[in-house]
Amino acid sequence: MYWPLGAPRIYTAASFGPSSEGILVSEDGLDSGAPAPDPGARWPEREIEVEVQSDKAATSSDEDSSERVGNKTNGKAARQGLDADGPILSLRVSRNGLLFATITAKSLVIWQTRPTAVVAAVLRSSTSIETYGQNVALLLRPDSAIFVVQTALGFLITYSLATDNDARVYKNQILSATGGNARIQSTGRSRGFGGAQDSMLGAGEGGGVREVSIRFRMVIKVDAGISRALALDNDLVVATEKPPAVQCIRWTPDSAGNQASTELLSKMSWIPKKASISDMVHDRPMGLSTWCMSDGRAYAVQRVPTVTQDPDSPKKLFHGHCFHGPNTSDEVAIKAAINARFSIIAIGCANGSLCIYTVKDYAGSVPLSHKLRAPVSFSACGRITDLSYSMDGYCLFVGYEKGWAMWSVYGKPGGSSFVADRKVGQGHGESWLTGVTAGSWLGGGSQMLLVGRDDFRLWLLDMARSAVTGCYSSATISRSLLQTDTGLLVYRGYDLPDLTTLSTESSLWHQVQVPNIYLIDQWPIRCAVISPDGRYVAVAGRRGLAHYSVNSGRWKTFANVGMENDFSVRGGMCWHQHILIAAIEASERFELRLYSREKLLDNTLLLHTETLSSPAVLIAISGEDSLLVYTYDNILHHFTITTTAEKVNLVMVGQIAFHGIVRAPARVRAMSWILPEDQLRDGDPSQDVAVAAVLFLVDGKLVLLQPWPSETGALRYDMRILAPQVEYFVLARDQLSTNLLPLNDEPPLSPLPDAYLNGHSNGHGLRDSLWIFNGCEVRAWSDVQDVIRQAPADLGHELPDAVDIWIDFYPLSILLNKGIILGVEPELFQRTDIGFSFFRFITRTHLFLPHLLRYHLSSYDSPAALHLAHQYKTLTYFPHALEVLLHDVLDDEVDKGASEETTLLPSVLSFLSSFPQYLDILVQCTRKTEVRSWRTLFAYLPPPQELFEESLNRGQLKTAGGYLLVLHTFEELSSSSQQLLRLLSRAKQEEDWELCKELARFLTALDESGVTLREALKMIDLKRPSADTSEGSFLFEKPMLDDPKVPS
Repeated sequence: MYWPLGAPRIYTAASFGPSSEGILVSEDGLDSGAPAPDPGARWPEREIEVEVQSDKAATSSDEDSSERVGNKTNGKAARQGLDADGPILSLRVSRNGLLFATITAKSLVIWQTRPTAVVAAVLRSSTSIETYGQNVALLLRPDSAIFVVQTALGFLITYSLATDNDARVYKNQILSATGGNARIQSTGRSRGFGGAQDSMLGAGEGGGVREVSIRFRMVIKVDAGISRALALDNDLVVATEKPPAVQCIRWTPDSAGNQASTELLSKMSWIPKKASISDMVHDRPMGLSTWCMSDGRAYAVQRVPTVTQDPDSPKKLFHGHCFHGPNTSDEVAIKAAINARFSIIAIGCANGSLCIYTVKDYAGSVPLSHKLRAPVSFSACGRITDLSYSMDGYCLFVGYEKGWAMWSVYGKPGGSSFVADRKVGQGHGESWLTGVTAGSWLGGGSQMLLVGRDDFRLWLLDMARSAVTGCYSSATISRSLLQTDTGLLVYRGYDLPDLTTLSTESSLWHQVQVPNIYLIDQWPIRCAVISPDGRYVAVAGRRGLAHYSVNSGRWKTFANVGMENDFSVRGGMCWHQHILIAAIEASERFELRLYSREKLLDNTLLLHTETLSSPAVLIAISGEDSLLVYTYDNILHHFTITTTAEKVNLVMVGQIAFHGIVRAPARVRAMSWILPEDQLRDGDPSQDVAVAAVLFLVDGKLVLLQPWPSETGALRYDMRILAPQVEYFVLARDQLSTNLLPLNDEPPLSPLPDAYLNGHSNGHGLRDSLWIFNGCEVRAWSDVQDVIRQAPADLGHELPDAVDIWIDFYPLSILLNKGIILGVEPELFQRTDIGFSFFRFITRTHLFLPHLLRYHLSSYDSPAALHLAHQYKTLTYFPHALEVLLHDVLDDEVDKGASEETTLLPSVLSFLSSFPQYLDILVQCTRKTEVRSWRTLFAYLPPPQELFEESLNRGQLKTAGGYLLVLHTFEELSSSSQQLLRLLSRAKQEEDWELCKELARFLTALDESGVTLREALKMIDLKRPSADTSEGSFLFEKPMLDDPKVPS
């Protein structure tokens, strides 16, 4: 999941624009001296054709200086014109993320991502604007070689971009602060372009600002009008209006000289008549497009291969299937986004809500997965203006007319601008909070580029995201590692006292800045992983890697830049003790490399190198010394890590081929396996592959593969989907080395049956539990072995019920030894005395113990509940967890009116009576519930008088004071007077003056005249009144004036 962080940076084309020589004032192929064509002329409406207006390139070279602003004065005017012609209308980012482009009504601006600067700009002339119309949309060929501007009069103006990788526009100049000779700090090596000046560069700025040249290419006239267009690798797809059709215009003509092909929508049998296209998106990895139609439907569309068509039949360009049909006008599809990583399609509806669909196949099976409601009402958010998934697919960004919001892939709300005070935002001119025209992800998801409504500025907002999004690792989940644009956040609350772990203070997060010397060339960080014990962290960018010691605060990077640039991490990393294991790709070789934290980063100092036949999809540590490596050839390799005093080796002891079982290895995001207990203790590691049950996370589904020997002796696997819509899962046995449950050797608090003593009733507690997060709630199975026993499909058994734990924040980690779920949520900070708003995140926790105890009690498994509670009884907040259990059950039964046959309250009260904090828990629960719930609670309890006496006998005076309130509520005032006097006398005897003070306040609240209080104090000889009163109190009756006997 992603969370906005900090305040955005602001960029404008005027202040960050190129020099006057870098701005092209383009006539777009028109002769500046010729009269402009009549813009009102109409072309034949029924005729669909593509006309190339001009093929002459308006170059920005010295040979064609008529297209360039030639003097300084005109250059300054052109620069001002980049912003003066109105707000930014559209934003597009190249596939590699190095460039992005924006348009206004009259200009096109090309930006470089790092350093963020304008490298080229086109300001269209008045003749071009009059002839072709103003800019309305921008298209960008994925390789950023061609830019296409759609105009209001139905033209497509194309520009080509050429980049000189050896030339730079700007050069850093280091100025001396003293005017003398300044010493330049040496970084130990020279990197990138600039030599000794690299110390002045920031993340991703090693390449400098490259010189580019933009040239007018051609104008394409679409007679039928343009409703929507897409720029793909091979062609330009244009949806026309009159008649509704789709044209495919090749960037270059084919061998026969043809450049365009057309198919009418009326000829597509799978689309209803009189429907036109309102929006189109395309996803290259899936080879799938989504069309939103004017009638509100949405279609999953694919191109028809030419080789499969009958030459005698009419030529078909597309075939598709309708998967979204609106039942009301609110469900009309207006925007779409495709998430290839999770195989889902998001549809933005007219009322601001979203419908998320799962793509199961290309034959039309696209069922509804879930729906997301707009964070506020439609009047407060407006229509959807932008829809996009992050590169890794974990986050969905939705731009609205009046703000923006983010969700995790399966629906957990994240950052949002709708929590902002609009008046404060408008007063500060922060259009990024009050409405969004467009938004795009940069830096692999580390930043979000926003365009406010009616704004000529760009807002660049940093993001913090879970490291699981880039490198799935059980240690990363158990240790809560977050990535930012240039650093890491490591949660340090695991080893602190219990109550400190529950703190929401940001000081529990250790901030780590990745060395700038590494980020200069290797930004953005693509992969980060932490060791299971939390001592070491490793990161990998575009090339190479670096690692860090949390205790010493020191980084290690490659001293040899050539070695660093020689490889890239592909398949992830993981730590085994102080050894970093990385799956890498180097010169078409695929290897596993072992680096020692104790040695320098140098390829000559590698501990071990293992060659792989194909690139790794992921790697994972399992158990104490096992390494699992899953590769793109659909094979799971099992290695053991053997360590001696001299060296460390990887020894492959087995492998499993999943051909025909896992269809697309690239879509596997996580993997682990479960070995039987006897195999773990005494088994031969070479036989692990024959008995291991394998867990895969594929396309958001958690899949269990169980081995069964066939008649021929070969292994076959039964597949069972344990849960859909899984964002991540946690197998507790993968975290036992660092996330151990508290060990208690003491016997349980009450006798347990023989089943427990023999280890058959949850003898492992949560040490073999399985946890998943599905975007709404955390689900847990307390024993994964129960799941394995019920999973085989041929048995026809249902899976064991899971414990559902709903939480209102995004969970990052399951802290088994603390009994809590840890997560974060964003918070927007605004003040009127500072001119900007910024995001921060706060730490959140949730107790999972009450939910698991309730599950066991509702299953009539009290021994399991007692065993689990026994493991956590040393926690400081353990009594609070029991109180939460009682409170939740009591509220549910009061609200739902459970019958005597279905009520759970008696079982819970019986369970709580096994603990010494029982009386305190009851009192605390009554203090935090409504009085109407007391009757239900005490219907299954002894009379309050007996509970009061028991508290007094145990010396729990404050607890006894709580029962006075219950007696006061249930009975007459005079019947509780003797108990009050006894408690007050006992508090005086033990010098508990705080309790005396509370009891005095209680008496004062009952009788504001103070008579009752004075009589009570007189009876216990605590204070004698200054004068006798002739009128007695209403609380103490005559027969009760004798001094009470204080129990010994």
